[in-house]
Amino acid sequence: MLRPWKLEIYLNFNCETPIYLQIVNAITSAITSGKLLAGSALPGSRKLSNLLQVNRNTVIKALDILIAEGWLVPEKRKGVFVNSNIPDLQKPAQTNKKPKPDPVTTPLLDIVFDDGIPDSKIAPMEELARSYRRVFNQKSRWKMMGYGCEKGAFEFREALVQMLNFKRGLAIGPENLCITRGSQMAMYLLAQVLFQPGDTVIVENPGYRPAWSVFENFGAKILPIKVDALGLNVDEVERQLKKDASIKAVFVTPHHHYPTTVTLSLERRLQLLKLSNTYGFFIIEDDYDHEFHFSKRPILPISSYQEAQRVIYIGSMSKVVAPALRIGYIATTPNLIERIAQRRKLIDVQGDIIMELAILDLIRSGEVRRHLKRATTYYETKRDVCAALIKSTLSEKFEFRKPNGGLAFWIEAKMDIDILGLREKLLSRGVELIHPSKFSSTSVNGFRLGYASLSKEKFSQGLEKIAQVLDEDFS
Repeated sequence: MLRPWKLEIYLNFNCETPIYLQIVNAITSAITSGKLLAGSALPGSRKLSNLLQVNRNTVIKALDILIAEGWLVPEKRKGVFVNSNIPDLQKPAQTNKKPKPDPVTTPLLDIVFDDGIPDSKIAPMEELARSYRRVFNQKSRWKMMGYGCEKGAFEFREALVQMLNFKRGLAIGPENLCITRGSQMAMYLLAQVLFQPGDTVIVENPGYRPAWSVFENFGAKILPIKVDALGLNVDEVERQLKKDASIKAVFVTPHHHYPTTVTLSLERRLQLLKLSNTYGFFIIEDDYDHEFHFSKRPILPISSYQEAQRVIYIGSMSKVVAPALRIGYIATTPNLIERIAQRRKLIDVQGDIIMELAILDLIRSGEVRRHLKRATTYYETKRDVCAALIKSTLSEKFEFRKPNGGLAFWIEAKMDIDILGLREKLLSRGVELIHPSKFSSTSVNGFRLGYASLSKEKFSQGLEKIAQVLDEDFS
């Protein structure tokens, strides 16, 4: 017998948050707080729309998101139920620990498989140039010629805050945000204020090694933990936490894992949050390509969950507009933002205020939204074409999953292959793969293929040369 619906949802029709997102947030909050128990049945979309007095399509949109994110599970001819595998966040893990306080030359190349760089040909450069001129033509332009705030232009931060709150479910203000010259600077400044020699940082393996290098530069020890089809192995994270009191942070790319493109499952996200709240370590969330997602909606960041107490969110505008624009940001507590801003001021008194205001103009005019809509359709089509090419060219020796988002594929060999040797042979033929050392300090049996910046012809030619080398080695 179905459990009766006892949850009351209060909707605010006068606030900026869309109604469907209010429904999503209310139901996820009810699940994590224990008001909705695992296995509980929800009313049908028609009944729920009548209860809430909203359009049925609005309810369906909210339910689709909750199902896509793993909060709800549909059962054919029975209805929609709360996922039974969601951990209970109300019961802290058993521990006696107290939370920690805040704290070479290559040959001439014809084809380069990068790690997911956007196609610069579709970047809105003319619109950006016009915005740049409009900024300079303002009567008050003299005000921009002096020094500004080291955190970034206040109006720009306000616009980014609105985007992050509205589109990604965060609940922050301008005081929670610092603009940086790309996400790598954000990691560098964060590491300066967060880590001390002897601290340990858990990282995904394979993972984004440039971040590892930043953390090691400030004395942190790196502890790699394997990634599987569901993302970071959080059970292994828990085992390490019980053994090592020096773990200060966990660095993750949960939306589209770098480099394998898998998404960290909801169960593991909530488990990681629970461990963070119990043991007091920080979760550093690098959401490096949130914008390009090809299913119903991008999975919301870990930072958006109400239970998130010690999560630091890092993002970038580089893929939104153009790679050459080094506009990144970091969102966290005002206390940490102040410390980060002071460190930033030592090396860079302020950011590029003119560029920040030009991008702000693009945001206000709606051009960023229109460009993202066009670009997402463009990249989804390109992804499907390239996936078909990979399947027809490499499927005998490699396997891959078509990613739900992002601008790259992860290709894994079905047998043991010397990836480094393959790379060297391809270099002599004018094709470059990313060096395996960018992902892991140990050997990997796969490689990442960026598809966005290559034409269909170049992508196909590169695959053919990979297949030729493999045929020579394994024939």
